[in-house]
Amino acid sequence: MLQENHSEARTLGADLRALRKARGMTLVELADQLGRSIGWLSQVERDKSTPDPNDLNDIAKALDISVASLLYYETPPDEEGLIVRRDARRPIRSPVPGLAEELLSPDLTDDFEVVHSTFAPGSKQTNWVQRGTQEIAYIVSGSLRVWVQDYVFDLEPGDSIRLRGQPFRWANPNHETCVAIWVIAPPVY
Repeated sequence: MLQENHSEARTLGADLRALRKARGMTLVELADQLGRSIGWLSQVERDKSTPDPNDLNDIAKALDISVASLLYYETPPDEEGLIVRRDARRPIRSPVPGLAEELLSPDLTDDFEVVHSTFAPGSKQTNWVQRGTQEIAYIVSGSLRVWVQDYVFDLEPGDSIRLRGQPFRWANPNHETCVAIWVIAPPVY
């Protein structure tokens, strides 16, 4: 077995820094929004200080994520930063009814993230989504209709789609659940 140094283990601070940067926020901007000092936030991002539950709620709200996505499950030391077990995926809050998402990446410190998305029958994103990312979605099962600017695509198992910051929306007009894997760079969740 290949042995590697896992000194870049996932931490709450590293994830918060990655999320803040992905949203184009400075330490000053986030600290102001939280009503906290820049020094306090810097210590949290460097894992020198641990936010209390109220602070975690405020941070999650400011970054538009769920508190659950900031929590980690216990991982054996040899798997930390490498393996995400099925029952240890971190949920991602979705504002769209019928969409359930989980983080497949061990943390948010890479240049990309991998997300497991489950689209319930009849679910849809009615508002256009546009973000400064590059994304690839791969349909594992079911099917999904995706609008990209003026085009409409029906995706089936084995199909993939790449988005480079274009506005898009989606719908699952079918009677079966659709499962997709998304690779998103930079991380946004």
